Amino acid sequence: MNGNFFSAVLAQNWECDRPLAASPGGHAVTYGDLDRESGRVAAALLSLGLSPGDRVSVQVEKSIANLWLYLGVLRAGLVYHPLNTAYSLEEMRYFLDNAEPRLLVCDPSKLAAYQDICAGLGVSRVLTMDAAGEGSFSQLCASATPMSEVVERLNDDVAVLLYSSGTTGRPKGIMLSHANLQSNAEVLVEAWQFSPDDVLLHALPIYHVHGLFVGVHCVLLSGAAMQWLPSFDVEQVRRCLPDATVMMGVPTYYTRLLAEPTFGKADCANMRLFVSGSAPLLEETFAEFVVRTGHTILERYGMSETGMNCSNPLVGERRAGTVGFPLPGVQVRICDEQHNVKAAGEVGELEIKGPNVFKGYWRMPEKTAQDFSADGWFVSGDQAFIDPEGYVSIVGRSKDMIITGGLNVYPKEVELVLNEMPELQESAVFGVAHPDFGEAVVAALVTMSGADVDVAIIKSRLEERLAKFKIPKLMRIVPSLPRNTMGKVQKNKLREEWGSVF
Repeated sequence: MNGNFFSAVLAQNWECDRPLAASPGGHAVTYGDLDRESGRVAAALLSLGLSPGDRVSVQVEKSIANLWLYLGVLRAGLVYHPLNTAYSLEEMRYFLDNAEPRLLVCDPSKLAAYQDICAGLGVSRVLTMDAAGEGSFSQLCASATPMSEVVERLNDDVAVLLYSSGTTGRPKGIMLSHANLQSNAEVLVEAWQFSPDDVLLHALPIYHVHGLFVGVHCVLLSGAAMQWLPSFDVEQVRRCLPDATVMMGVPTYYTRLLAEPTFGKADCANMRLFVSGSAPLLEETFAEFVVRTGHTILERYGMSETGMNCSNPLVGERRAGTVGFPLPGVQVRICDEQHNVKAAGEVGELEIKGPNVFKGYWRMPEKTAQDFSADGWFVSGDQAFIDPEGYVSIVGRSKDMIITGGLNVYPKEVELVLNEMPELQESAVFGVAHPDFGEAVVAALVTMSGADVDVAIIKSRLEERLAKFKIPKLMRIVPSLPRNTMGKVQKNKLREEWGSVF
């Protein structure tokens, strides 16, 4: 039986001339284009000798051609490996070495650098795609005859490989199956009542779960359309809102809209739903949005490893500061460190079970075993509680992760780079509240005795090795780091001391 998620997309059998996506420049595509162009991409990929299960690594700007690339990879039975466009060459070297793709598609400006890297790693081919969707990959596809079939895969076969930085600084490959994608998409379409009448304002990037799976999949399985924006721009979003019915965004999107004095009900007259995720939504933002627009933002909770787990109700009370209820088919429980279930209302580790939960970490069986309980529950790393009415609230992260503008940063990854610098004795990287990004990455630095340290030089070195969103927005030199009696750095004290720096 074919378990390829793309088969579920085609099974909807939407009319060929049905609108799918329109870009600000007037470029519009249909569901017929989706079928034809994904078939063209799939044929081109297979012509390169790629086989089912091979990885295709992609680091390109958002475009309609990038969407066809994703769907064509699935159609060909390959594994899609999206990468943040902000990753540095050093970060990319690790991802390519670990994922072992047969093909890398990158921006033309990076071709020479990546050819050198890939030659040493055994990546057989590097092709290009620019922000307009043009490049050597597009040229290859243009000469391909679209295939009509879908390469058969099993439900449990890997469809997507995502990477999430680890607390040890070593990124982990998250294996998402075709069944993971399909189950989560079907549940969300039903929970949020997506229909062919909907138009999604899509301003999210498509190299992670929120934009690629939550947004795009809800559209594809419901026959809805998208306003396809290259990125979030307040003026452009306001121009598009009157023609949209649904918007998905990170909290930063909503704070930036509210920062516009004239933003209000007139902008949202046609809207039926605003969804927020990827980072906690402040209760003040939640409340102000209601006052200004008359709309109550629906906050939900998901992870790269699981897709969406919980959602506030479409019909019913959406509570500020909560992520609502577990989605149908998804189970959650609150446990102590020994996986014993805690009493209602008590804070503990959130554990998850369901068809949305990933297969495991790519080539890391020990880490996979560590993050699952003996009875098969995924240990999320998030601290949470469930109130008497069943609403789930996320109150912290036991794994010390920072979420800045909806993007995940693990302090250890930044600290490892800082601590290699000869003039630094040690560092502590942590997150503090930020009015625009939700959290900002900051760093306390302890210098070697007698060292003359220029923070600007430290920052420039970080920029050579890490993506821009991981670079601390503030770095301070301190005489020492606070520690407990066991010698562990007390980042909670640092957070308190630095809590109002922005």
